[in-house]
Amino acid sequence: MSEASTKNILGYYPVGKLMRMFALPAVISMLVNSIYNIVDQIFIGWGVGYLGNAATTVAYPIVTIVLSVGTLLGAGGSAYAAIKLGEKHVKEAEHTVTTVFILLVGVGIIMAIGGLLFLDPILKLFGATSNVMGYARDYTSVILIGVPFNLIGIGMSNMARTDGSPKLAMYSVLAGCILNTILDPVYIFVFHWGVFGAAVATITSQIISAVILTHYFFRKSNMRIRINALHIHFNIARKAVILGVSSCITQLAATILQIVMNNSLVYYGDQTTVGGDVALSAMGIVMKVSMILTSICIGIGIGSQPILGFNRGANNPHRIKETYIKAVTMATIVATIGWLLCMLIPDVLLSIFGSNDANFFAFAQKCMRLFMLGVFFAGFQIVSTNYFQATGQPAKASILSMMRQLILLIPLILILPTKFGLDGVLYAGPIADISSGLIVLAFIIHEMKRLNRWIKENDDKEEGQRETQPA
Repeated sequence: MSEASTKNILGYYPVGKLMRMFALPAVISMLVNSIYNIVDQIFIGWGVGYLGNAATTVAYPIVTIVLSVGTLLGAGGSAYAAIKLGEKHVKEAEHTVTTVFILLVGVGIIMAIGGLLFLDPILKLFGATSNVMGYARDYTSVILIGVPFNLIGIGMSNMARTDGSPKLAMYSVLAGCILNTILDPVYIFVFHWGVFGAAVATITSQIISAVILTHYFFRKSNMRIRINALHIHFNIARKAVILGVSSCITQLAATILQIVMNNSLVYYGDQTTVGGDVALSAMGIVMKVSMILTSICIGIGIGSQPILGFNRGANNPHRIKETYIKAVTMATIVATIGWLLCMLIPDVLLSIFGSNDANFFAFAQKCMRLFMLGVFFAGFQIVSTNYFQATGQPAKASILSMMRQLILLIPLILILPTKFGLDGVLYAGPIADISSGLIVLAFIIHEMKRLNRWIKENDDKEEGQRETQPA
């Protein structure tokens, strides 16, 4: 065992215990983060109706764009810092935190201003119909104002886990979610602010999360942000971005997917008795349910990342393999349970979002059962892609990140409806899920063979060292 491994719990604590320490808070953080939008959708569904929910569906690509930038910098910086800590380069890990923080703030301000300047064209591109545009404008304009704070919350929570404070990352998001849940009904039902109120509640909560994390890194963290060293280290930024690009691609692909899907749902929905607005709103709710499921799996992957990255830097392949196996098993169990719920009780899940429209409810159930048919593969795909990112293999991580959404799902959504109409959009989901899952499996089989060779080399080396030692 290397010297670094003996000085950091990531190198010697039992992997199962580390997974509980890091993955559980990460899962809660991701789950709570996704609940921000879920809570809005629930209260908007009861207080405004399905057109209000359609507006949040139109705005959702902006949420995924923000998430893509936050994970590009946060997950990439976290992976790089973990590797540097494993190599005992503590100062460079500290510089990584500072660089990531400055980039999050700067990029967030630019995104907010750009989004507000081109709001209407953006919403039309994202699929807003004339019936939905007013609601979408009210909701999205407020969400854009909160982008810098949202980015800080997403990015710095990743850094907090690598800093050894996974619970802090969890508490920061949890505090914001609790506040959002309290403010949503007040602003929607008491003040009668509708979708505008839901958005105000959301960004207020994001500000709270950002303040908690900023205070931590300026005052209490191990990898401290120091006022007298507050500048970007461009070489570190480049390396962090390279490691984070797979996470970014995943979210950007989700953005492109959402845009293509929204427009397809409106176009083909208007050609049926379902209607474009109903199709848009129903799929929006199904995607939010899917987001809950995938957020748990992403949290497991994020929780395993510091363990994988540190032990890659510390040359501990046994622990790398053990961590991956435990993480992928947990995520697969979660994905399978979620799949069963979607197949067996879609009506119960959908009733939470409160719509009395029979047409909407019937299509939403069909939508959930068909589109989510292959979601049992999600946990395996997410954790496997994260594994390649955390162990310093960005090219493989990027390819696999693009596989499901960019390479498979988006073309299928464009092609299948030309033959099957609105149902073609739904068939695209399981075909993409199962096909991409099998491709990821091929990558992982090859990687496990490589990892086993590395383990054998280390074991042979340690055995040789023992044999040369005097009795």
